[in-house]
Amino acid sequence: MGVPAYATGAARDGGTADGYVDVQLLSITDLHGYLQGAPAGYSVIHGNGGKSYLVGGVAYMAAHLERLRDGRLNSIFFAPGDLFSGWEFDSCAFADEPTIEALNRMGLDFATAGNHEFDKSPGMMRLHMEKGVPFPVAGRDTSFPDSSGRVFHGADFPYYSANTTWTASGLNVLPPYNIEWVRTPGGGKLPVGFIHLTALGTESFPGSFQPGISTLDEIATANRYAAELKKVGVNAIVLSVHDGAVAGGDFNSGVDPSGPAFDLALRVSPDIDAIVAGHWHTRFNMMVPDPDGVPRPFVEAGCYGQVINEINLRLDPSTGEVIRQLTTSTNHPNSHDITPHRGLTDLTRFWAGQASERDRSGIGRQTGSFLRTRNAAGESTMGDLVADWALWAGRRPTDPANDANIHPNAPAELAVVAVAPSAGVAIIAGDLVYDAASDGVMTFGQAWRAVGFGDPVVAAWVSGQQIHDALEEQWTLTPTGELRFAPLAVSHNVRYSFDALGAPGDRVAPADVLIDGRRLDPARRYRLAAPSYTFLASDGYPALSGFQEPYRHQRDYESFIAFIRDRQSLSPRPTDRVTVKQPTAATADPGTVVDPVLPLLPDGTPMPRTEAALLTAARLMTTAPPGTGAFRPPC
Repeated sequence: MGVPAYATGAARDGGTADGYVDVQLLSITDLHGYLQGAPAGYSVIHGNGGKSYLVGGVAYMAAHLERLRDGRLNSIFFAPGDLFSGWEFDSCAFADEPTIEALNRMGLDFATAGNHEFDKSPGMMRLHMEKGVPFPVAGRDTSFPDSSGRVFHGADFPYYSANTTWTASGLNVLPPYNIEWVRTPGGGKLPVGFIHLTALGTESFPGSFQPGISTLDEIATANRYAAELKKVGVNAIVLSVHDGAVAGGDFNSGVDPSGPAFDLALRVSPDIDAIVAGHWHTRFNMMVPDPDGVPRPFVEAGCYGQVINEINLRLDPSTGEVIRQLTTSTNHPNSHDITPHRGLTDLTRFWAGQASERDRSGIGRQTGSFLRTRNAAGESTMGDLVADWALWAGRRPTDPANDANIHPNAPAELAVVAVAPSAGVAIIAGDLVYDAASDGVMTFGQAWRAVGFGDPVVAAWVSGQQIHDALEEQWTLTPTGELRFAPLAVSHNVRYSFDALGAPGDRVAPADVLIDGRRLDPARRYRLAAPSYTFLASDGYPALSGFQEPYRHQRDYESFIAFIRDRQSLSPRPTDRVTVKQPTAATADPGTVVDPVLPLLPDGTPMPRTEAALLTAARLMTTAPPGTGAFRPPC
């Protein structure tokens, strides 16, 4: 109804809580490093009666948290995932350390690992984000001085996940649950258990593609640990799950709910007293019946710092059990009608200034412009550069923090990159234009914005036939019969030609594909480098999805910058890797290239690239979870 959710009518009367232990649960989710504020299209939310709120920013969030915690004996602040792996440059350009500093300053007690916490590696999360261990190079890649002048020391809070395991051993990557102790008015203590779940399939998402980990069934895992907690005397249990649902547009109610987290909320053990969701970037607040028909809160607090959820549990002081009839839940907008917290304001200003400096810093030189402008064969200097980077990245030695690979690091023999895919988002976002005034200096910010949306380069075995078939998949017919061309850039050691008179699926002869000067052998295995997005068929080349023994390398943002630093000087090469047969014939048709356009948000602003990549991905669009209705892809 657009008002706080109550388990029963009795919960509306605060006096009914007399004699019980009051526990306040505060949570946020999917911050994604947006410290300054929510991006434009997400900065306004709507509540009861259509009232609108301007929301976002950790300075306002810290002020709201202080207000909500004031006078509370037992207040616990946590998050169900995707706090870092930031999409805002101010945080992402500094290895997400500014996000951790902000969360430390706000007093986050613990967090569930979301899929984006695995965007680099489990080792990066455990060793660097939690413990502050620097790598590879302190002061350049990680371990920057924070807003107080101290070098990054890691999170003051731990991460958990009950259903993320190492593929080889089956052991948990992170602890599955934690127990917090709350105080009673008489000076005693009672336990509250928190079980943590990471989105099913995290290891196969493009950003968090990690061959060495697996995610287990959410309901079975939650039930297992709920029973374990009960056995050790924990009678108040909360489930923090990085999976979500949709339930209408009012941030403080729920209408016609659907989605995997809602299915979980209906079916998971009745020993669980509250379910806090995330991952789907939606906002809702409701009570749903457990398998025994007893209401319990089911909530999600939006994304990008839009909302703070508050659940109030009343515990029996003698048993520690939750008196479900007295449970309440409210989603509070992180609104701007409050004086922002001074310390967090200073923090965001500090990192904005640091980001501006890093943006302008030089990392290499170029002797000419790298442009996306394509010739008739679909080739461009920018496409060639990015394909050469992918080959370089796919030949890199093992990073010590890259601990979720289970196959050998066999170096890549060739690389392909989609420059204008038929689905999804192109990994190339801009040109690298030669700046004569600086004698061709390439800056950190230019490189960062030109290539990538947060996915790793992967090297994997594919057959020559798969490579041939992927080249053929560049051409498709639209429903109206128009020939579409979605060109793949190839690395410098590859040459091929296509027949402009050929039908789709019959344009490239294997004998016309040369790798290191030798004809493509359809029966031979080749070690191919490409973005994980391409191997997972997200951008429309399903022939490559049958890859084998994948090895995950560095994320695109960081890797492309490392490539420029390694080469120091880059020069455009002639665009002669792809040629067209019979280009002047009367009926020749190389096909029409359509560059992907970022989807627009309701206010007309472009969607963030990482989110757009997931929303438009070909593979994800065909795998909607059952019962979700209109599919909302996971983020």
